[in-house]
Amino acid sequence: MAGGGGGGVGGGVSPLGPAPPTWYHRDLSRAAAEELLARAGRDGSFLVRDSESVNGAYALCVLFQKHVHTYRILPDDEGFLAVQTSQGVQPKRFKTLLELVSLYLQPSQGLVSTLLYAVEREETVVSDDRDYSDGEDEKPPLPPRSVSSCPPPGPDTSTESAPAANGLSTISHEYLKGSYALDLEAVKQGACSLPHLNKTLLASCKGLNGEVDKVLSGLEILSKVFDQQSSFMVSKMIQQSVNQGGDQALENLVTKLAILKDLLSSIEKKALKTLQDLSLSPCSLPPLSMRHSKALPVQAFEVKLDVYLAELTKIGKSQKYTLSVDVEGGRLVVMKKVKDSQEDWTTFTHDKIRQLIKSQRVQNKLGIVFEKEKDKNQRKDFIFASAKKREAFCQLLQLMKNKHSNQDEPDMISIFIGSWNMGSVPAPKSQASWVLCRGLGKTLDEITVTIPHDLYVFGSQENSVCDREWVESLRVMLKEQTELDYKPIAVQTLWNIKIAVLVKPEHENRISHVGMSSVKTGIANTLGNKGAVGVSFMFNGTSFGFVNCHLTSGNEKIARRNQNYLDILRLLSLGDKQLSSFDISLRFTHLFWLGDLNYRLDMDIQEILNFINRKEFEPLLKVDQLNLEREKNKVFLRFGEEEISFPPTYRYERGSRDTYVWQKQKATGMRTNVPSWCDRILWKSYPETHIVCNSYGCTDDIVTSDHSPVFGTFEVGVTSQFVSKKGLPKTSEQAYIEFESIEAIVKTASRTKFFIEFYSTCLEEFKKSYENDSQSSDNVNFLRLGWSNKQLTTLKPLLSDIEYLQDQHLLLTVKSLDGYESYGECVLALKSMIGSTAQQFHTYLSHRGEETGNIRGSMRVRVPSERMGTRERLYEWISVDKDETGGPKGKSTLVSKVGHEYVKPHVVRKPLGELGKVSEEGERTSKEETSARTKQEAPDGEPAICKNSYNNPAYYILEGVPNQCAAALSPELLPSPTSPNAQGALEMGAESSFSKLRSIYPDLAEVRIPEASHAAPPGLGEGLRRGGGGAGPLDDQSCSVLQMAKTLSESEFPGQPARAPSAPPPLRGPPMGSGLDACRTFPPRNAITESIAEDMPEEALWGSSSSSLSVGESSVGEWLQRLGLERYEQGLLYNGWDDLEFLSDITEEDLEEAGVLDPAHKRILLESLKQQQQQQK
Repeated sequence: MAGGGGGGVGGGVSPLGPAPPTWYHRDLSRAAAEELLARAGRDGSFLVRDSESVNGAYALCVLFQKHVHTYRILPDDEGFLAVQTSQGVQPKRFKTLLELVSLYLQPSQGLVSTLLYAVEREETVVSDDRDYSDGEDEKPPLPPRSVSSCPPPGPDTSTESAPAANGLSTISHEYLKGSYALDLEAVKQGACSLPHLNKTLLASCKGLNGEVDKVLSGLEILSKVFDQQSSFMVSKMIQQSVNQGGDQALENLVTKLAILKDLLSSIEKKALKTLQDLSLSPCSLPPLSMRHSKALPVQAFEVKLDVYLAELTKIGKSQKYTLSVDVEGGRLVVMKKVKDSQEDWTTFTHDKIRQLIKSQRVQNKLGIVFEKEKDKNQRKDFIFASAKKREAFCQLLQLMKNKHSNQDEPDMISIFIGSWNMGSVPAPKSQASWVLCRGLGKTLDEITVTIPHDLYVFGSQENSVCDREWVESLRVMLKEQTELDYKPIAVQTLWNIKIAVLVKPEHENRISHVGMSSVKTGIANTLGNKGAVGVSFMFNGTSFGFVNCHLTSGNEKIARRNQNYLDILRLLSLGDKQLSSFDISLRFTHLFWLGDLNYRLDMDIQEILNFINRKEFEPLLKVDQLNLEREKNKVFLRFGEEEISFPPTYRYERGSRDTYVWQKQKATGMRTNVPSWCDRILWKSYPETHIVCNSYGCTDDIVTSDHSPVFGTFEVGVTSQFVSKKGLPKTSEQAYIEFESIEAIVKTASRTKFFIEFYSTCLEEFKKSYENDSQSSDNVNFLRLGWSNKQLTTLKPLLSDIEYLQDQHLLLTVKSLDGYESYGECVLALKSMIGSTAQQFHTYLSHRGEETGNIRGSMRVRVPSERMGTRERLYEWISVDKDETGGPKGKSTLVSKVGHEYVKPHVVRKPLGELGKVSEEGERTSKEETSARTKQEAPDGEPAICKNSYNNPAYYILEGVPNQCAAALSPELLPSPTSPNAQGALEMGAESSFSKLRSIYPDLAEVRIPEASHAAPPGLGEGLRRGGGGAGPLDDQSCSVLQMAKTLSESEFPGQPARAPSAPPPLRGPPMGSGLDACRTFPPRNAITESIAEDMPEEALWGSSSSSLSVGESSVGEWLQRLGLERYEQGLLYNGWDDLEFLSDITEEDLEEAGVLDPAHKRILLESLKQQQQQQK
């Protein structure tokens, strides 16, 4: 669990002294605290933890009648502590936390219960954690001299913790009252510094430090242009501003003030001189990137025309074509041989190529839509020599389009990401294969490997080279390969863990808000031999985050690695400080996580070697610890990773890539390190954004380390700093974001009230809702919350143009009124919500890396008609063929939930076989189409996918907490503890529905239920158990809340007419969440009701024998409505099952094809038909 255990990250002495009371749990998370109290199970059980919302405050958690009550303990200006009370009630003040708790141990002190039973923290036993490079070194490597110190984690600040107006004088008085005596005593003993005075000065200058940083950041670009001498110092001071502490921080502030004084006094003179020099030059020089960039030669592709047999007679015998791409000239030449010595060719300029349409079923097939005459398009389908050739052709055409675009700012950039554990030895002279993505796995075509990327991100571990030398070697390497002088925009180091970001010269001024941070996770979280470094910045209007980490090593230390990840996620201080309520996985449009994650393979060494020799990686990926932990939702929640098609990158014999060295003799005995994919690249992006992974592999010729470098390249959509052509909106032209209702289920035993905070770059400031006006619970460990329209505020975006709003996202956090702590966060895309009618959304909630529930609602983004104009983005120019929904063959069976999944509004599909421009669903649907959507629209041959429901009893299954409501489940769906086949019963039901789902939508990133064995909850037979590599028995028996719910189906909401199931469109490109279509979608929900008491009878949902299954109706719809399964009507009708007389012949396979994927629902339908047959006999 996030924050589990008693130890705080970052080490140091507890504020309660070196031996704090056992009931004080330091930085334990709220969810973990509730779990400990649930295990205690007695009224009056309590613990104290650090507040998640206010730095320096505490939270007193008390269990009473199975509910957890949280009281916030706040410090005042004088350092006294008090429990937060209602307005008008005089608080009791205490000098120490121990005194405060001692009072409330006595009865009748105003709490819901007297504090009776202290819940002691679970002390983690520190084992021999000498995990330095798996025993390569007997001692941890010393940090290099040039390293920047680890920044303190950014605390979550609150207005309630801000000092009063006389706060600074209070700080000074505190020093003069007592602390100066301590300094005096130190001086008497020969000390040469005054640490307490220094601390006082730092506290006094805290606000000044931030203001100076803001001014320096604002002047950074000007200094780069006009004052190169000061520029280096300005950049250096900005980078170091968050990394200093103690005496160094005070000296740093004085230095910054001196630099700022010099810069302000000289910059105008230097700017004037620079502009005068430019005005005297005879001609202006082209940009640096234009002078030095390598011109791309014309590239030719041999293809065949893909035609139907009926058309062969019309085109003659020859189907061979040559497609020649002239990127510099902006032309595509389509040439075919007519006779032996004659050729027929046609030239299309870049603006006449209307669209590229990739076939999903045939990976080397591409449709090209040409503009032949005005408003007349022609499509031709070509077969390339390989899928790699097709991708190279598409990349070249995109590059051509971008090069000749009339847009000032790019819509799409290319990013190279590389990670390498260098093994504490210098790199070889040549690392060309790394930056050119040559080697094993998914690599780029030779035609495109030399095309320079816009950004290069290099992460290294066990890198003993000093920062300046390493970055310079990277620049030289890139200069050799691209002939461009890339600019380093950020370098961050933690001991020997380093990250560097370099950008094309032409993009340097598009980079802003650069941030850097690091987190130590080594022994006791104080050593930096393990940990992470991170960099964040804005590229025009798109936020990026990059994290490079080195996690704990050792085959068996899965739980420690998981905790490393959660600590980094929580403590890495990157991105917009206003988003402190959100962890870094929600702060960025695109977040990339790379490094030596050190997860291993759980398989016998000989079996592993046999599979590697046969190049059979799929069985190994099934026992990969990272994949298994991701499936359990323990780490990297909703991150994506491209399919792995390269051998394990660790542990090779140095000097060779032919042999894995998997044994090493140590003083403690023989140590085994099985070959593993330790080195990985993962990513997470906001919904409805564009990201495609074009390559993912490793080199096979860099042999100085026992790790092989890994590489990945990404095509990423970006937004510009939007400037409205119509100026600021008038009142009549104002766009609005309106919510009709919101409903959430949060995983908590608390029964406090909640509110929602809304954050977005399109809002001037964050907004809050009123407290929820409905609240219910069918389970002690879950709470169902509802906000009606009157409780939800209307949001007014800064700009009202649709072109601006369709790129914006809204961040939501559900917070409690008692402690102002977050119980779950999520992100929504505004693009799908634009329209005159309300659209429904549904997504998951997470907090501190853990899934904590889900949220749904109804909202609309109203855009005035005069602001509706928009344009096509470059990445929308390529689409996936809607005719072919089959996926690529031979893909890995590992399916991962990627990104921020949620239900989007109804979508309209283009008719099959339509020629011309294929629009992307949910992205380019006109206003007329939106208003014309009806619930009777037939699906496009694809069944609806049923998701979890809030009134589904299976939703309420907690990780590690006894199931309080499993009794509500039908005995038929719970495996019997006495049945020999009990283990297979539930497992088969779960697997059958999802295996069918994946066969229909092989690219749909869904919950994948792994092979499971079952462990019995108390008194309820057997529950779900996850196999493989868990951290302990409790963890192994856990199954995530939403994962369990998604195994089963939902019931409809009452009072709603029957609706047609809406099938999700094919995904963009690869199965791991990247591609060109609209973000994955799920069936839209009907309007939310405030009570579930009137929902479909549980007997109908769970197939109880008491339900009536007679078929006396005259139509399929009436029959389904009687069973409460009317959602399947459209699917059955579309597949030809429109007559009750013929339904007697239907099979399970037929039902699945019609969209009935849930085993319980199939059983209900088939039993009903069987009874009907018996009645007719």
